[in-house]
Amino acid sequence: MKIVQIVLAALLLAGSAQPAVAQNNAARIAATLKGASIIAQDGRNTFLGKVDNEFGKDSIFNEFSKYGTEFNTNSIFNEFGRFGGDFSRFSPFNEFTNKAPMIVKDGQVIGYLTANIITRGGISVPALMSIRSHF
Repeated sequence: MKIVQIVLAALLLAGSAQPAVAQNNAARIAATLKGASIIAQDGRNTFLGKVDNEFGKDSIFNEFSKYGTEFNTNSIFNEFGRFGGDFSRFSPFNEFTNKAPMIVKDGQVIGYLTANIITRGGISVPALMSIRSHF
């Protein structure tokens, strides 16, 4: 969890830092998260994609992949699916969920993809999207 807390601190600092410092922070955050898997806390550990560049076949940043599109059942961007939208219990966009998707790297949970500001070790989808050019 320490890694994602550092990530969140860096993101907060990036907004007030000079542009060169903000870019360095974004690059470090991206390096930490690159290759991490997004896993649902749905009792089945459903794979929801990877944190990778926009060309990765399983990347949530690739709008043509099954995990980056709004049309796939297992996409966090499908607002009518089980893992997307503002109200789904397993969605990173639900501000009140306690079952946000896990961010897993090297077999360890390093944080959660969530809009819930109370979740320790959480990073929001918009924060992640803001550094997507660094992946």
